[in-house]
Amino acid sequence: MVFMQDSERAAQIALERGIDAGLHLNFTSPFSAPSVSSELLVHHERVAAYLRRYRINQAFFHPGLMRSFDYVVAAQLEEYAHLYGAPPTRLDGHHHMHLCANVLFGALMPAGTMVRRNFSFGPKEKSFLNRRYRQFVDERLAQRHRLTDFFFSLAPLEPVDRLQNILALSHESTVELETHPGVPEEYRFLTGDEFLRRIRDLPLATHYAGRGHAH
Repeated sequence: MVFMQDSERAAQIALERGIDAGLHLNFTSPFSAPSVSSELLVHHERVAAYLRRYRINQAFFHPGLMRSFDYVVAAQLEEYAHLYGAPPTRLDGHHHMHLCANVLFGALMPAGTMVRRNFSFGPKEKSFLNRRYRQFVDERLAQRHRLTDFFFSLAPLEPVDRLQNILALSHESTVELETHPGVPEEYRFLTGDEFLRRIRDLPLATHYAGRGHAH
């Protein structure tokens, strides 16, 4: 994330250590850096108020907020390039709001970039309408961006066969697995012998990769 209190130090560490970083677009949480312009704060608050009001709002294009969405995205792209010395090649979003209608249909993310898709779900996990909407968004994304084949959350860790089925997909498909090491349960699992045993024979990417690359 950019325009946050620790964004500059995080960028310095990433550059020094060769960390494969991308831009985590923020439309809903207040910027905490001291140097954010008043104009950006106004546009960001307009966007945040709309998206936070009702969860369903992200699915509807708001013509009156086109300029604010454009300004907020452009400012974050510019700040990332300033901090990292190059434009981001990978994009996702805080609370996955980079998939909201104004960003998607406004074509605000640079074409050709790697963009995080919707979470992947099976028929028994989400309704048909929910899954069809996610499919529609992913199809729209794929017209301008590179995507992985599947995107899952590490949690929940139970039942055991859920994660095993996800890992099995990576033998033939490009799979992204989201995790939050700040959650004690997930940290213990990621650093334990069980997880290392499960991924021992999997093709793992050395960087964030799209279709045609193992991840």
